[in-house]
Amino acid sequence: MTQTCYRHPDRETAVSCSSCGRPICPDCMTPTPVGMRCPECMRQQTKVIRNPTGTPGQFSAFPATMVLIAINIVVYLIEIAHGGGGIGEQSTRTLYDLGGLFGPSVAEGDWWRLLTSGFVHVSPLHIGFNMFLLYFLGRLLEPALGTPRFVAVYFASLLAGSFGVMLLDPNVVSAGASGAIFGLAGATFVIARGRGMDAIAGEIGFLIVFNLVFTFAAANISVGAHLGGLVGGVICALTIVAGERGMFGARRLPVELLLIAAVGAVSFFGALAVA
Repeated sequence: MTQTCYRHPDRETAVSCSSCGRPICPDCMTPTPVGMRCPECMRQQTKVIRNPTGTPGQFSAFPATMVLIAINIVVYLIEIAHGGGGIGEQSTRTLYDLGGLFGPSVAEGDWWRLLTSGFVHVSPLHIGFNMFLLYFLGRLLEPALGTPRFVAVYFASLLAGSFGVMLLDPNVVSAGASGAIFGLAGATFVIARGRGMDAIAGEIGFLIVFNLVFTFAAANISVGAHLGGLVGGVICALTIVAGERGMFGARRLPVELLLIAAVGAVSFFGALAVA
């Protein structure tokens, strides 16, 4: 179905605003690092939100990213307290007690572990590396997608990672945000390619390959979580790219969110089915 520019109905276009999704013609496009933007979204993007002291709000473009990082850090502090105050690697018992993923427990009804396992971490290095990648990818992806789609992709990828664990590593206690982060990396790669930003796609592609090599080479790494999250994030991103190319019409955002939610639901119920 042919689209026309929302400001110039007589002009056909295959390009949509990367923020709101409305079709735009060349005269209405403004290139940005995260794709083409329409005039209205550009005006909103350039507004400066100030705090009471008058300094610019640095994180207003990716609030969900910062909230997710804060939640992970708080949970890790609880882990430290639960383990007796040490700052080294947390025991398997601590990880399990605070929501680590363990296949036999899921089979007995602890379905919530499919979600909570994405917020507990083994060590300071583990959480530090994951939160660094979450900050790096979130700064790129959340402004490009908008917060609702970003959050949906994150949790769909997290559940897809848990599904991967249940398929490949169900009898080991697993923990960490790596599945969700691999999903964000896969989504960033696909969306960057879909929007013609090959340089960014190349950098993210290298990051993915490097981390996959590390996944298979290192010991005590959950291959299932990483591969599952990556596949889930890629599928979510393909639905977003399809929407940007006009496949879902004017109501593309609700359709995209519904399809991303479906990825999460299939992962959740798939994990329960194989438990």
